Order: sequence, then structure tokens, then C-alpha cells
Amino acid sequence: MNKKTLGIIGLGRFGKLAAAKLKRRFRIAAYDTADKRKAARKLGIAMASLSVAASSDIVVLCVPISKLRNSIIRIKPYVKKGSIVMDVCSVKEYPARIMKKLLPKQVDIIATHPLFGPDSFMDAENRKIVVCPVRIKPRRLSSVRRWMKKFGLKVIITNPSNHDRKIANALSLVHSIGRALSKAGIRSQEIDTLGYRRLVMISDHVTNDTMQLFNDMNAYNRFSGPVIRKFIRTMQKVSKSW
Repeated sequence: MNKKTLGIIGLGRFGKLAAAKLKRRFRIAAYDTADKRKAARKLGIAMASLSVAASSDIVVLCVPISKLRNSIIRIKPYVKKGSIVMDVCSVKEYPARIMKKLLPKQVDIIATHPLFGPDSFMDAENRKIVVCPVRIKPRRLSSVRRWMKKFGLKVIITNPSNHDRKIANALSLVHSIGRALSKAGIRSQEIDTLGYRRLVMISDHVTNDTMQLFNDMNAYNRFSGPVIRKFIRTMQKVSKSW
């Protein structure tokens, strides 16, 4: 039986992870605006033109949130009837809205957010993925859910608004605190506590991601700003007692 084709648009950190984990089940066609041939050879996959990658059975958009709209416009002429297009952005309202608006009606759409990355995938407890059905029939969605589970993923079905509201705490706030800790010079030291080591771990973890991701996850999530501002106000109140 022939493998289905899977097009990865954007061979960055997460695109590489997706290619490495999915290449046994799918025939991968990866596209990136930059020259990623060396990375592709190392992964054992093939780079392809945009038209080839975008005409795959499944197309996964692994691009920054701020570049998603332009990427959708570029793949639109090539996506084929009956294919599935999904994104992996850390916000969901915005991708769901523009994919539904811009992609042909003959294309199924799923907005996803893998709650892991290259740094945390090896920890089985972190292998959760949020799935927001945008335009897909229940039977086909069940099929997608089954193959995700075969990869050891815990699938969480929800809607984009609920995702963005909760991820404002789980991601935007954590990344803000982690970057603030890094700017404050928090580093490993001999005299420490378990709590301190956890703070250092958070700082080290979030600063592995790009500033573009940090800025985009806040700019495109309407719930992030209020959550972060509430935290800052609370810290100001706490500091008054010192």
C-alpha cells in the first residue's frame, strides 16, 4: 500500500521534528523559503517545490504565526481537493479564522497546537496535542485522531477560543516569566533550592525559542495581554510588602 504524502511547509525547529517523527508513516515533501537541503539530507527526507509540497494529501504549516497568512495564500493554488491542511501555531483563533476564509471549501482544515517541541518531545508526559476541528467531517477527524494516538500523542479536542484562553496562562505567561528571569540574570548556582532550579529550567527552556515566537504568541492571542498585565499588577502589590 502506497504511503500518503505529507507536505511540510517550513523546515524550522518544529518542521524538522515533525519530519523526523512522521517520515516512516508518510512520504515527506518539505518546502522552505531558505536553503534547507543539508538539513533535509540529515533527516533523510526530500526537499520539494512549493507546488509539490502543497499538493500533498496532508499539508502541515510549520511557519511563524505572523507568516501564516502569506503562506496560506501561497499554497492555495496547489492544495488539492480532499486534502487536509493543518497548522501548528501556538494560538488557534487567528489560524482557524484565516484558514477557513482563504482555503478552498474542498479542503479539510484542522487547527492544531502540539504542546511540545524539540526540547520536550522525549518526555512522554509532554506529548499532548490540541486539535481544533475547523472544517472536517467527524469520521475523518476520528481517523486523524487515531493516527495521532499511534504516535503516542494525547489528543485534546477543543475550540480555538478555549485553547487561546487557557494557553495564555500555560504558555504566554510562562514565557514572559522565563524571559524576565533570563534578563534578570538568573543562572545555575551551587547554593540553590529545588524551586530555584525549576526557575532556571524555565528560563533556559523558553529562551531556546525565538523572539519571533514570543512576540507572535502574545500579539495574536487576545487573552495574553490581560493575563500578563494582571500578573505584573499582582507582583507590584506583593512588592509593596517588602
